[in-house]
Amino acid sequence: MATKRNGTTRLLVLAALAIVVGLIIWLLPSAQAQNNQQDMEKAIAQSTLVKVGDMAPDFTVEMLDGSTLTLSSLKGKVVLVNFWATWCPPCREELKYVQKDIVDRFAGRDFAFVAISRGEPRAKVEAFVKDHGYKFPIALDPQQAVYKCFASNYIPRNFLIDRNGNVAFYGVGYDTAEFQHLISEIEKTLNK
Repeated sequence: MATKRNGTTRLLVLAALAIVVGLIIWLLPSAQAQNNQQDMEKAIAQSTLVKVGDMAPDFTVEMLDGSTLTLSSLKGKVVLVNFWATWCPPCREELKYVQKDIVDRFAGRDFAFVAISRGEPRAKVEAFVKDHGYKFPIALDPQQAVYKCFASNYIPRNFLIDRNGNVAFYGVGYDTAEFQHLISEIEKTLNK
């Protein structure tokens, strides 16, 4: 009888141990993913040089059509500054939706959209724009001089600037939820 009880006790201890080990194995990737997410958020925050509430750095960029644009000339409008590159898959994905979901949606309002190609020569950007048929304003930042006033790493990046020239919102990367949040922030800032 004592042997049967010892065997049952051992079985229960082994089953409990198996459950604990299983939970640890199951929770470990989740904890690792959470740590990775926190590390990424920290890296993004550290690489963002202009925060919400800060005055956006003034800049002048050359547009693809040869004209120039100075941010301060848009004061009084809500401005979305988008940094992107032709080689960046999330940038390319985001740009697919810009015309319809941002440019067309906010047309006729005090809103301006400026897509700034980061670190690429004119010929490469022109070919990319032609291949994709983009009609929205695109600026060049071949030396990343403008980008480096706003951030030190990661694209795509969006900086939403209010009518007074202050950063109202910034976003990094592209996914559907992030993009929808950006659209909501534009709407909110236009309605202030």
